[in-house]
Amino acid sequence: MERITVVLRAQDPISQAGVASQLRARPEVSVVERDGEAAPQVVVMVVDAVDDEVLRVLRNIQRTSTCRTVLVTTDIDEQKLVSAAECGVAGVVRRSDSTPEHLVQVIGTVARGEGHLPSDLLGRLLEEVGRLQGQVLGPRGLHFTGLASREVDVLRLVAEGYDTADIATKLAYSERTIKNVLHSVMTRLQLRNRSHAVAYAMRQGLI
Repeated sequence: MERITVVLRAQDPISQAGVASQLRARPEVSVVERDGEAAPQVVVMVVDAVDDEVLRVLRNIQRTSTCRTVLVTTDIDEQKLVSAAECGVAGVVRRSDSTPEHLVQVIGTVARGEGHLPSDLLGRLLEEVGRLQGQVLGPRGLHFTGLASREVDVLRLVAEGYDTADIATKLAYSERTIKNVLHSVMTRLQLRNRSHAVAYAMRQGLI
């Protein structure tokens, strides 16, 4: 079995040494130096709380590397969880739950391209997403998918085979507006054409 390469980052030397010694004893992972030649597959970041400095470091990891990130933290709520996810965190483990076995399991999950959250945080995150959609995005005609309600309506009619003139008539917009809506969607989401835009909306479960 190929070992997963891991870089460890902790806020204090005791945590760094303790977690490193636990991981080095595991055959599933290989702890490598932060500035080594090969890029690690996973970064494990150990913190007490998710503050602005932690988010800054996470954003830098996201911007400068292709590795996946596991966050081990003492304290986190749903709002900080949303912020961490925006910074590319794929797995979260509470320090109280971070036995070597569990941490290695989460590292493996994240290395495979999947995600991991404690079950209670997952439920609270879903509640937070619903609140943001209902109170913040919804009133502005927006969705977490990056599509506004009008854009979804246009793409649904494109998927049904209507041309620009028909869509304009059905939605009571000008043809120019329909073309602008489609152009905006394709440009913003880097979609190649109308078919690609429709496929995106279908994958998101919007049409």
